[in-house]
Amino acid sequence: YVAHTDSRFDPESLRRMVRAYQAVQPLTIGELWAIAISLRILLVDNLRRLAEQIVRSRAARHKADELADSLLGLGKDSPEDAAASLRRLSPTALPTAARVQLFQRLRDQDPAASPALRGLEQLLAAQGTTAEEMVRLEHQRQATMNVTVRNVITSMRLISWFDWAQFVESVSLVDEVLCERSSFGEMDFATRDRYRHAVEELARGSNLTEVEVAEKAAAMAAAAPLADAIEPSLADRYRDPGYYLISDGRSTLERALQVRVPLVARLRRAYIRSATSGFLGTLVLVTALILAVPLLLSGDGSAAGAGILVVAILAVGPASDLATALVNRQVTRVLGPIPLPRLDLDDGVPSRLRTLVVVPTLLISKTEVEAQVGALEVHYLGNREGDLRFALLSDWLDGPTEHVSGDDELLAEAAAAIDRLNERYGEAPGGGARFLLFHRKRTWNEAEGCWMGWERKRGKLQELNALLRGSLTTGMLTSGRTASTPPMNVRYVVTLDVDTRLPPGALGRLVGTIAHPLNQPTFEPQAGRVTQGYGVLQPRITSTLPADHEASIYQRIFSGSAGIDPYASAVSDVYQDLFREGSFTGKGIYDVDAFSAAMADRVPENALLSHDLFEGVFARAGLVTDVELFDASPSNYLVAVARQHRWARGDWQLLPWILGRARDATGRRSRCSIPAIARWKMVDNLRRTISAPFTLATLVAAWTLPSVSAGLWTAVVLITVIVPAALPVVAGLLPQRQGISKRSHVRAVGADIALAAAHVGLGFTFLAHQAWLMIDAIVRTLMRLYGTRRNLLEWRTAAQAKASHDVELDLAGFYRQMAGGVVVAVASAVLVLLLKPGAAWIAAPFVGLWLLSPLVARWVSLPPRESAAEQLSAADVGALRLTARRTWRFFEAFVGPEDHGLPPDNFQDDPRPVVAHRTSPTNIGMYLLATVTARDFGWIGTLEMVERLEATLATIGRLERVRGHLYNWYDTRDLHPLEPAYVSSVDSGNLAGHLLALSNACRQMIDQPLPVAAALAGIEDAIALTKEAAG
Repeated sequence: YVAHTDSRFDPESLRRMVRAYQAVQPLTIGELWAIAISLRILLVDNLRRLAEQIVRSRAARHKADELADSLLGLGKDSPEDAAASLRRLSPTALPTAARVQLFQRLRDQDPAASPALRGLEQLLAAQGTTAEEMVRLEHQRQATMNVTVRNVITSMRLISWFDWAQFVESVSLVDEVLCERSSFGEMDFATRDRYRHAVEELARGSNLTEVEVAEKAAAMAAAAPLADAIEPSLADRYRDPGYYLISDGRSTLERALQVRVPLVARLRRAYIRSATSGFLGTLVLVTALILAVPLLLSGDGSAAGAGILVVAILAVGPASDLATALVNRQVTRVLGPIPLPRLDLDDGVPSRLRTLVVVPTLLISKTEVEAQVGALEVHYLGNREGDLRFALLSDWLDGPTEHVSGDDELLAEAAAAIDRLNERYGEAPGGGARFLLFHRKRTWNEAEGCWMGWERKRGKLQELNALLRGSLTTGMLTSGRTASTPPMNVRYVVTLDVDTRLPPGALGRLVGTIAHPLNQPTFEPQAGRVTQGYGVLQPRITSTLPADHEASIYQRIFSGSAGIDPYASAVSDVYQDLFREGSFTGKGIYDVDAFSAAMADRVPENALLSHDLFEGVFARAGLVTDVELFDASPSNYLVAVARQHRWARGDWQLLPWILGRARDATGRRSRCSIPAIARWKMVDNLRRTISAPFTLATLVAAWTLPSVSAGLWTAVVLITVIVPAALPVVAGLLPQRQGISKRSHVRAVGADIALAAAHVGLGFTFLAHQAWLMIDAIVRTLMRLYGTRRNLLEWRTAAQAKASHDVELDLAGFYRQMAGGVVVAVASAVLVLLLKPGAAWIAAPFVGLWLLSPLVARWVSLPPRESAAEQLSAADVGALRLTARRTWRFFEAFVGPEDHGLPPDNFQDDPRPVVAHRTSPTNIGMYLLATVTARDFGWIGTLEMVERLEATLATIGRLERVRGHLYNWYDTRDLHPLEPAYVSSVDSGNLAGHLLALSNACRQMIDQPLPVAAALAGIEDAIALTKEAAG
């Protein structure tokens, strides 16, 4: 191909050549991917060959120059003898390039004075050619080489830019087979590539070609029962080739193909098949091994046996933390992340997958309403492709009566804001409002002693699902407005928290994932839950970058990695990787029908506060780790622990389901069994809530019980806390990517070590308070659960908690809120001094930290101090204003009617004055802001500013555009786009930002006329500029 095209890369000709070749001999998928690198290698080798020819020709010409010099006597006393010269002109002695060079050097000489030229012409005549023909052929050869070199360089550049993935898929016979018999072509590239890798693996393990493997998988899918014979979601799953390539049908296909499965793969599958017993057994074994070490070191004296036994039982808590961290890390390292398959919805969500995005919220104040509607608009602007609707799902605050003063005003404010959005962006695809508001009335709750939204967020989603399926008995208020009419045929709902940020394109990826045939949920009525596929998908949640005024030390330490990682894709999660199930945390997408069926009459009223994990168990949650949402993390320690307290109460409210003694909404004993691993998730949440109390109890017992080594068991606790924090540091000691400098890597490792140390240090500092807090949550929940049955739905929003704790960050307030931990510290100190004074030196550092924990908590919760702005001297101010005035002089002089109010790109003063009559969106935006600034500085009046802005904006309205975007360069005199015409996303973004700033500046001017002082200062600047110009 390279030889026939003279190293010229043409995608279409290459595609035809590959297809023609495969008509005789099919290429493997690996061979198709190797075409790109093979072309690069061949082109480089071709360039090497040409370079060698150029070097040889250059050397030959140099040799010819030496010969010409000797013949002409240059640098010698006399010319070389002609007879000797003729002997050196044989074809074997001089190549063609040398003879051409020699001829060109000698042709202007007198033939009588240079016999060598006559001899050269005679030699060429004997060979049947002439000197002129020889020169023509050599020049033609050089021109051909130049063209080839140019083709090689151009082809290398085009190859680097070319979409090889699209090329491979267009010529792949495997893709052709899979596309013909399934929705393979509708999937995203990562999913299609995963199918292809499976085909490659199966072909390597069998005696069949890749095409034959693909045909067998497609044939088995085609032979599966149709939707009218079995449940539709099962039919879709079985009739997709991916079911046999990457899902549960893989073993069936392997048996049909007689594939030889490697031993490592067989062992991995065996562990996954026995995942529950294997995983839990490993946890128990590792925990026992951790405790065995200090028990062996403690000896077996009978006097110390009882005390050691007590300490060992208490140490199960911290030991299980270490065991869980070790086992989880090893399991995820061995298995690796397996992303869920996905449909490609880059062109938008189709109507058959209509999706509603809802934000459950409370109407607290007009400011909050405005912020929430604004966030809803941002969600839409980042994810506007396809049939998507966006809604606020709102309640009023709890109240003593059904209606409270101010309710109607808040609801009217929210409705008006939603209506404005609908007016601005128009109807949704398929008709109806794009933005919606569903608001619920208050109902009396005897257990909570107030009027409130039924069952809080869980009730909101349950009533929303009923409303979407036509129910008329929900608590939603009806107003007859279009924006409160539920859309028809909504298949999926995406639920977000108020402070959740939705990145561009995330909605399409979520919908594409849950809509893939292998992920569609299958509800099993007998089990009462989704047993295959996923009824709900949970994306990865990352902390948002903190605002400057909120970036406390606590937030930086405990928020984890913040912002977008451009290198991250799917990440590991032990439950998703091992059990193919994740944990729902309340932000994700769910199938309306499957979710409703799984949760129908599942929970009695006033019984469940933390419902996300519970819903994920019955609707079967999947974790989508390659789709990322962003959530705010608390900057205040007290806000964070208030949330932890609420989570702990919610976890312990699941105790009836863990013990199998729960009742459903009808009051009957729940008969639906909870899978073992789901039950373990609930138990593991309880284990985490008792970790801090057990760790604290272990330390106090070691310091106070006689015949128990305080130092040994304190060291055990230290290890169980330090090692889990150190595991990520150890994993990051080696660079994870190439191209990272040693200095940058060492700096990153140092930052990881510092972060881990901070985690450990603050963890021990807050241990006493955490233990008190968890005990309070557990006792409070058990009393309510089995005693009073009241206040089980006690809950405050994150904004409410933040507002209550951020009013004052005084030290007394922190000591008051954390008094329980201080009491525990004092009690521990007293017990140690009374029962085992010899251990006081070991206990003292811990007790000291606990006593100072409110002080530390306040310190890490404080917002950053605002550095005082440096005051400029009068001379500095004058110099800066004069520089700005000179800058404005450019716009003042060159922006006028000749350029249609557009700023020229530059003015050249030397060697002669030239104005560059072209402009870009960035130039225009800078001029607009400069005009407003010139008015603020007093250099122009408000009227002149308005005239200049109107002239420029009018011109912008006449410029030729592409989908609303300005081209990057225009001629300012006739306004035509300059060639090559293109759009710069950077310039478009600059102009958009400048227009926003201009809009805000103009609004402020309505209430802020130009002060007289600013006008006088502008006159002074003009005088100073005139004096400077005058010399």
